Amino acid sequence: MTRKFTFQTLGICLLATPLVLVAGGPSAEGAIKCRNGYQIVNGSEIATPYCQDNLVAQVARQYGFKASEAEVRNNPNYKRELCRFVGRDNRLTTACVNENTGRRAF
Repeated sequence: MTRKFTFQTLGICLLATPLVLVAGGPSAEGAIKCRNGYQIVNGSEIATPYCQDNLVAQVARQYGFKASEAEVRNNPNYKRELCRFVGRDNRLTTACVNENTGRRAF
């Protein structure tokens, strides 16, 4: 009887473990951390499209556009449009490099 109870308890615990992990959701430690358009990975800054798109949205909002990070990431034409208007800002030289080709400097 003791063994059966132990195996049942173990089985219930194993089944409940994934539910607890899913219910907890992603932690703040697992979130992508960006600083000035660069992703922080092990203390180093790496240029990633995710953080670059976040920077485009952030700078565009400072210029008065209602741009969300998700919209810039999911709609390349919207990013291209924002880069046309605010892409000459020095903070966006890397983020808008592909969108600003073919334009002359002022």
